[in-house]
Amino acid sequence: DLIPYVRELSKICECFVSVHPNAGLPNELGEYDETPEEMSEILAEMAKSGFVNIVGGCCGTTPKHIQVFSEKLSNLKPRTIPKIPSLTRLSGLEALNLSKELNFINVGERTNVTGSLMFKRLIKEQNYIKATEVALQQVQNGAQIIDINMDEGLIDSKEVMIEFLNIIATEPEIARVPVMFDSSKWEVLEAGLRHCQGKGIVNS
Repeated sequence: DLIPYVRELSKICECFVSVHPNAGLPNELGEYDETPEEMSEILAEMAKSGFVNIVGGCCGTTPKHIQVFSEKLSNLKPRTIPKIPSLTRLSGLEALNLSKELNFINVGERTNVTGSLMFKRLIKEQNYIKATEVALQQVQNGAQIIDINMDEGLIDSKEVMIEFLNIIATEPEIARVPVMFDSSKWEVLEAGLRHCQGKGIVNS
């Protein structure tokens, strides 16, 4: 069902929202079964709700589909583009918008080899399971951002950063919060950003 996703996009996009759905899911023969009338009803619902500016069709749609869409939606008013407040917007699997209402942000800094002897020992021992528990505990205790620092002379900071990020990405409770990449080394920051599944922060 596209509607919940289109509804959410319509709230946050400062540009046109364009929707081009398939004619349903492919059947056992690889063909698409939704008729022009069925699809036009769904698209009309989106348009009447003010969610879309442009509609069309993708896999399985035909010129007849497009004709019916045009007939059904031509008299409907397109979506009004909203004015979105300018905020710092971060994300893990979930969005974190830094608005005035938040007052302050909790940053978990125990996943830092220069600030936590225990975490440093776990990383040196390559005990990533226990190291991941440190990150999890911080999130469970209210951290809204996780600061990760692997800058230590006897550690391959870049490779360990990548390894740790890949592991915490498999833990949904940790992965939902943004990551702060804390390093004085450009290659470590770059590696962190390349392996970040959301929008993080650079702290150097």
